[in-house]
Amino acid sequence: MSVSRRCLCCVKYLMFVFNLIFWLGGCGLFGVGVWLSFTQSDFSSLPLSFPSLSAANLLLVAGGVTMITGFLGCLGALKEQRCLLMTFFVILLVLVITEVTLTLILHIFREQLDTKAQNELKNGMGDYETNQGLQKSWDSVQKMFKCCGVINQTDWYSVRNTLPTSCCSGEVDPCKNGWNEPCYQKARRWLLDNITSVLIFGVCIGIVQIFALAFSLYMYCQILRAEKYLD
Repeated sequence: MSVSRRCLCCVKYLMFVFNLIFWLGGCGLFGVGVWLSFTQSDFSSLPLSFPSLSAANLLLVAGGVTMITGFLGCLGALKEQRCLLMTFFVILLVLVITEVTLTLILHIFREQLDTKAQNELKNGMGDYETNQGLQKSWDSVQKMFKCCGVINQTDWYSVRNTLPTSCCSGEVDPCKNGWNEPCYQKARRWLLDNITSVLIFGVCIGIVQIFALAFSLYMYCQILRAEKYLD
């Protein structure tokens, strides 16, 4: 076996291992997204801008795309097909660029995005009396996080004369002295406390993606060179 062939075999199996880790990482992200969706199912009637709901949807999409991309990479490495390898490289490159762009957008415009999300939630509060699903969701949020309103409890006075009973301990009716903490910040804090390990895991997946890009490109070039040599 020639040196170039041995090198190609080494890269092939390394790429397979990296993509297997990548695929398993996608399964992990998807699993966390499913878990978050189930734990927040009582909040399903709230706008998707609610922190935990938007995170669940993002993890489900990211996990699904990562699993498909990882599978393509494993298949391309084993089959040594240039078409599969190039498809994998392009999809992964687009995925990496999208991830970096989204991270920058979320970091740069985090205050504007927070304000927009809070306004959406406040506007949605207007349907509290008429929408039973929304009412149940808001009551569940306020009971779980022991909070009241989006920014503060006065948010409720723009849509009703008294605070919802879920704003008070023991569901006192009428509720006059509700929880002081805002629901948006409380939910956001809860999300950050519970998703730190996922963020670290995401960084590790990012490193694996960079290696997978390099290996797939190198393998593609090696196969192309071998085909030209045989011709």
